[in-house]
Amino acid sequence: MGKAPKKRSMADKVRKTKTSTEIKNNPFEVKINRKKFDILGRKSKHDVGLPGVSRSKAINKRKETLLKEYKQKNKSSKFIDRRFGEYDTKMAPEDKILKRFAMERQRNHDKKDVYNLNEEEELTHYGQSLAEMEKFNDLVNSDDESEEKGLLSAELTASHFGGGGLLRKKSSGEQQQEGEGSHRAKSRQELIEELIQKSKLEKRERQVQKEEAQELTEKLDQEWKSIQALMVKKTPKGERVEEEKPKLEQYDMMVRELGFEMKAQPSEKLKTPEELAREEREKLQKLEADRLRRMMGDEVGESSQSQIHMSADDLNDGFILDTDDKKTLSYQDGKWNIGEESEEDKGEDEEEGQSGEEEESEAEEEDEDEDGDEEEEEEEEEGEEEEEEQEGSSEEEDGHSDLESEQESEDEEEKQEDEKASAKPSLSKEEIKAQQEAAKAELPYTFTAPENYSDLKDLLHGHTPDNQRLIVARTQKSNHASLAVGNKLKLQKLFVFLLEYIGELANRSPPELTTIDKLIPELYTLCQMFPEAACKAMQSILGDAGHSTEEVLEVKGHVAFPALDMLIYLKVTALLFPTSDFRHPVTTPALLYISQALTKCPVRSLQDVTSGLALCCLAVEYVSFSKRFLPELINFLAGTLHLAVQDKTALGCTVVPPFKPSGKCSDLLVLSDSESCQSWSKKSLPLSATQRLELKNELGRDHHRLMCLSTCLDLVKRCCLLYKDLTSFACIFQPIRSLLSKHLPAQTLPELLQELHGEILEAIGSAPVAHSRLVLERKKPIPLKLLTPKIVEVLDYGKKRGSTREERERERLQHKYKKEFKGALREIRKDTRFLAREKLNEVMNRDSERKRKVRELFGSLATQEGEWKALKRRKRK
Repeated sequence: MGKAPKKRSMADKVRKTKTSTEIKNNPFEVKINRKKFDILGRKSKHDVGLPGVSRSKAINKRKETLLKEYKQKNKSSKFIDRRFGEYDTKMAPEDKILKRFAMERQRNHDKKDVYNLNEEEELTHYGQSLAEMEKFNDLVNSDDESEEKGLLSAELTASHFGGGGLLRKKSSGEQQQEGEGSHRAKSRQELIEELIQKSKLEKRERQVQKEEAQELTEKLDQEWKSIQALMVKKTPKGERVEEEKPKLEQYDMMVRELGFEMKAQPSEKLKTPEELAREEREKLQKLEADRLRRMMGDEVGESSQSQIHMSADDLNDGFILDTDDKKTLSYQDGKWNIGEESEEDKGEDEEEGQSGEEEESEAEEEDEDEDGDEEEEEEEEEGEEEEEEQEGSSEEEDGHSDLESEQESEDEEEKQEDEKASAKPSLSKEEIKAQQEAAKAELPYTFTAPENYSDLKDLLHGHTPDNQRLIVARTQKSNHASLAVGNKLKLQKLFVFLLEYIGELANRSPPELTTIDKLIPELYTLCQMFPEAACKAMQSILGDAGHSTEEVLEVKGHVAFPALDMLIYLKVTALLFPTSDFRHPVTTPALLYISQALTKCPVRSLQDVTSGLALCCLAVEYVSFSKRFLPELINFLAGTLHLAVQDKTALGCTVVPPFKPSGKCSDLLVLSDSESCQSWSKKSLPLSATQRLELKNELGRDHHRLMCLSTCLDLVKRCCLLYKDLTSFACIFQPIRSLLSKHLPAQTLPELLQELHGEILEAIGSAPVAHSRLVLERKKPIPLKLLTPKIVEVLDYGKKRGSTREERERERLQHKYKKEFKGALREIRKDTRFLAREKLNEVMNRDSERKRKVRELFGSLATQEGEWKALKRRKRK
């Protein structure tokens, strides 16, 4: 048998239709695809294209295939029985019918009969049918109701709302009944007396019943005690077994202890700095007012300090406004000036007093008239209420007798206190004068902020250091920045003036270091309040000192050590600002100034050595937290030790400026007499020696040399503790070690310095030496790059596909899939556009057909209308 002929679809027929020669020869239907370059051995299939022919072929193909499917959609040319189980041969016909019936009922119930009740079912309530129950539709006859229904009776109204009881107004029937018993009606007074008698009688009866019950209870208790001895059998004490009480657990003991602990009490709220400053100023103002009152000789009564008794009904409205009669007190040029009132002010006060008295007299007359009217009204009201007051007088007397007795006792106590106060003798003139002198000698409590430096000097002149500190503190509190607008600038100026004042105190002879020590806490307080202003003030001082040092160096080539005031400023800088910062706007310039002074200032006398050691102490204080290495500090300490060496010919180290290896000033710390070590005692180096050093004899000079050497060794020891963690510690302290071990033996020093000498050598020698030779770092040599050619197989399309066969096959399939996917999307879009055009054509055809039919109808109607009108005209004729 041969193969069956393959059916050809309509699409194949359309695809194989040949284009006519006319289309091929038409240049407007031909599209030429130009090439960028020709490749030998490659055949091109799409050099010339016919887009119009291709488009018409595609449209015809869709008309033969897609359009027919669209038109046959939702249409069927066969009758198909879709009933349940029609083609199921395994089901019996009865089962099919029952299932179809159930499905039909379910469909009807779901769609149509959702809200309909089944008529066959009967609704019941407690077993009774709702249809048979009585519906209570009987109408109520309004004639059956009484006309007075809902109204209150006269008796009920009178008893509840009309003063029922004994005081209510009786009806005529009741009056007739009472008339038979008594000939006259009882008065109001008699009714109240009867009510009181009844209440007293009931009270007496209750009291009698209570006494009888109490007597019976006592009698029963006595009888029970006599019987109780027979019922209870007591064991003798010898035979009793003492029961051990259970020991309390630790938890129970803690609970009992917590019960006796004091409970926390609420504390006062935290106050803001502004509130604290305001309270402090008010306190100082009050103390100043009391001091002025004592200075003027006025007695300060104890009544103002003692608490005034106030009753519970006091409204606290008996206050009197204070008058501005306080005398002002001024402080100028170290003297107190009490301002007296002028005569004009006194005259004005007298006029005001007279006018005030006239107004008071007029007000009193008006009050008397009003009081007279009020008294008449009160008499009338009292006449009406006398009866009620007489009735309740007996009860009120019993209830308020104790209050009256308490009031009388309080009045007596107040009278006794007044008598004691009046009997107390007043102060004599001598005592008043002594009190005034004590008040004048006392410091004021409020001060005005000084406007310039001279005002501050006048304010602090003639006072002790403690009083000067107190004056500055009170000035700061009285002029706090939060109390007024300009106080901030005043306190900033006060900080600058205090710095200048401290410098002046340091330059005095002798310097007042105690006063400076007292004023530094107030400087710290102002610095905390205004850090920026304090920073600028200290920067200006340090900047001026640095510029002056540079100018002197340029002119003379050398400069003297800083004076005592500059040393004080450097110390204040360390107290006011942090010294451990890596870079600070105040402490960093101060540290640079110290380093410059230790390097540039030559050492020519014992006073210079003292100043240099003071600078070294400040430098150690500056670097104590940060442990910053200062080479100027180590060099100066080594040079100071060099000054104490007697034989300088065989030194193993070089001397760094400002010290000289030999000469007049190289033996400043060499002792003139070795026996002076025995009479020397260790003391701290005085700061006053930096300003003026007076040594009368050689023994005093030797003692001062030993004091400088002791200070130097202390500083070396502190530096060893600071820099012991440095890797170059041994190298840094090698010159000092050689000086102490070889050229400055311990035998030539006092015992206290010998201990320091040994501790320093031990600290330097115990430091570990961890040094290694410098060696180049060993690294693995980096090989040169080998440029080996990579052979890649070149396949079709000029693409490099250097992979395995499976990967190449996978890439080929992916490429084919993408190509087919894009083509399918393109065809789907074209099919969608084709169907949209066909739907639009159908709609337009339907609309045109409808319009044609409408026109035909209008035409036929117009023809009928014309014929009817023509017939009508004929009839008229």
